[in-house]
Amino acid sequence: MIKNKIRCLVVDDEPLAANVIKSYIEKVDMLELVAICSNAVETFNKLNSSKIDLIFLDIKMPQISGMELMKSLTNPPQIILTTAFRDFAVESYEHGVIDYLLKPISFERFLKAIGKITLNQQSASILTAPEVSKQEFIFVKSNKKQVKVALDKILYIEGLKEYLQIITTTEKIISYLSLTYMIEKLPSDKFIRVHRSYIISINKIKSYSAAEITMPGKTIPIGNHYKQTTLKMLENFANTNN
Repeated sequence: MIKNKIRCLVVDDEPLAANVIKSYIEKVDMLELVAICSNAVETFNKLNSSKIDLIFLDIKMPQISGMELMKSLTNPPQIILTTAFRDFAVESYEHGVIDYLLKPISFERFLKAIGKITLNQQSASILTAPEVSKQEFIFVKSNKKQVKVALDKILYIEGLKEYLQIITTTEKIISYLSLTYMIEKLPSDKFIRVHRSYIISINKIKSYSAAEITMPGKTIPIGNHYKQTTLKMLENFANTNN
């Protein structure tokens, strides 16, 4: 039995969504569910009365939103945002959230978020679960086979009408998957969707402007819907690596 489990609080005004997170927490030995709260007042009271290590926080809630709640906490636990909206992704990372999960949340994506948790010294002994290992590759179905694709080889992914193509440094892989599915499988600190038809590897960018991104062998447009998120993320990435 694991001692010093990560004590979790689920904050969501939608019972069905909260119960999904609850069921996922119960499947992971290193996690312990303390309570489910449906609004900011309940959350404040629980944080004041119980030790909480991690909050699964919904953004869209009545009266006080998840973002407003997060900003109001002076010494917050670690936070994983859960939402059906992409609009707050960049802003949330500026506040140091662990991850940003888009509903409906798969168990696989949930485990990836758990793998990003920074454990303190008291709970460091629980960092033994295999699901927290660093992701280096994915498997995609191509030509009736599961093909292993190294993440550091991917340049970009292009979505076409009925399939997508993964362009790597050595090959092109065709798969009948969606870009939405792919972006959920890929680590959010390494890949970003910049257009309804493109996902790119941030590390492989040669240059970018407000309108387009130059990748090896390809110039990719930045879609209007993705422009604000993309440019802020690329600016943060450039500043971090200067």
